[in-house]
Amino acid sequence: MSDEADRAEQIEEARRIFAGSITFLRSAPSLKFLPDPIVKEVAFAGRSNVGKSSLLNALTNRNGLARTSNTPGRTQELNFFDVGGSEDAPPLFRLVDMPGYGYAKAPKDVVKQWRFLVNDYLRGRAVLKRALLLIDARHGIKDVDRDVMKMLDEAAVSYRIVLTKADKIKASELADVTARTIAEARTRPAAHPEIIATSSEKGMGLAELRAAVVEALE
Repeated sequence: MSDEADRAEQIEEARRIFAGSITFLRSAPSLKFLPDPIVKEVAFAGRSNVGKSSLLNALTNRNGLARTSNTPGRTQELNFFDVGGSEDAPPLFRLVDMPGYGYAKAPKDVVKQWRFLVNDYLRGRAVLKRALLLIDARHGIKDVDRDVMKMLDEAAVSYRIVLTKADKIKASELADVTARTIAEARTRPAAHPEIIATSSEKGMGLAELRAAVVEALE
């Protein structure tokens, strides 16, 4: 089978998986509330207002799976979602919506709580197979993102950068930010060398992102 046919098959398999059952499991404000590590996990991280909730909703074809908020920095919990499974069978895997970071007006104790929660989760979660680090295509990688990349590198958690809101800039600007992001990712020990540009509104890159989630679990 050709690479192209393989890719089409991966995309179709991922579409079928994401078209099935996806349910909210629980929120974990601290490590003691984490669900039992019985299946693999893929986590989504990103700055406040990067469009993480909108992307999760678009990715899963569900309007209200992840709560979108006009108040940056509001969510300070890890939110777990079961993909597949039933009352009699465990889920295929879990998606983890990590709390947004980098909100300038967030109180210092909230920032500290975020760092402890996320760092402990990343370092101690053996079932975490990949983090998807969301970067706003209009702004590119910022220093606060580099802090999180360093955290992921040091925790030895494989991560892949996903550009959001790619429809909000010109094609030439997107090509430029994509090239710069790839170049920076390739200097990082735990970063996947390829990135995915997405748009929640236009559906751009969603099929590829679904396939990337499933691929990360293999």
